[in-house]
Amino acid sequence: MTDVTLAELCIFACSEAFRNNGEVVATGVGPVPRLAASLAKLTHSPELMMTDGECYLVEQPVPIGPRKYEDRKAAGYLPFSRFFDAAVWTGRRHAMVTPTQIDRFGQINLSQLGGTHQQPKTQMLGVRGFPGNTIYHPNSFFFPSHTTRVFVAGEVDMVSGVGYNPAKRVQGGNYSAVSLRTIVTNLCVMDFGGPDNAVRVVSLHPGVTFAQVQEATGFELIDAVAGETALPGADELAIIASLDPHGIRASVIKDNPPARPNSNGSAAA
Repeated sequence: MTDVTLAELCIFACSEAFRNNGEVVATGVGPVPRLAASLAKLTHSPELMMTDGECYLVEQPVPIGPRKYEDRKAAGYLPFSRFFDAAVWTGRRHAMVTPTQIDRFGQINLSQLGGTHQQPKTQMLGVRGFPGNTIYHPNSFFFPSHTTRVFVAGEVDMVSGVGYNPAKRVQGGNYSAVSLRTIVTNLCVMDFGGPDNAVRVVSLHPGVTFAQVQEATGFELIDAVAGETALPGADELAIIASLDPHGIRASVIKDNPPARPNSNGSAAA
């Protein structure tokens, strides 16, 4: 499978986060997560529910990029208000998102960088829906560039999404629905399966070492590597191509190298 790109490997790896989820809404925010959720529904998890990203449930995932509205095969009306009742507040949703920062507790930041809350160096989108999403339903993450600026030492600059930090737990609060699942990056696949929900490495992409991943991470990781990240087969690649007819996936990871290193030993990252 020398023609598999790193983006396609990541899509395939991200799709595994939705395996055995049951009848929940699979939400992928961004090209790779969205293609991953769609791939999961069309392969191993047909019971997943999906939306068109606007206000309809769909039986067939909607391809990304420019399209005609009549291409959408609506299966049910699900406006914003009903989406909260049907999926978010009831825990029947699994979202995969790409925040700007994440720390060792799984706390995420999409709001601001540096400075103070009153005067940040960089103001971004704000917390958006992360506080509610992370307290009510499962979440996973995709990062196209695994660096210490993303996987930060200490705590994220602003906690936009709930994690497993005991210091942030309010006495009497209900955190039973906090469920952080999978992290996929351009280097590896991780989860929160270590002691006290510690982040651990569960597979390395072809040509990547644990030492490389640790060097690119601002906090200590647990090495629980089960092996090499699997590559998609011909069937999965064909589905990905059909879901991304404009080739948007190629722009997500810098230079989008081959998933498997070249013969000279250079890593896919």
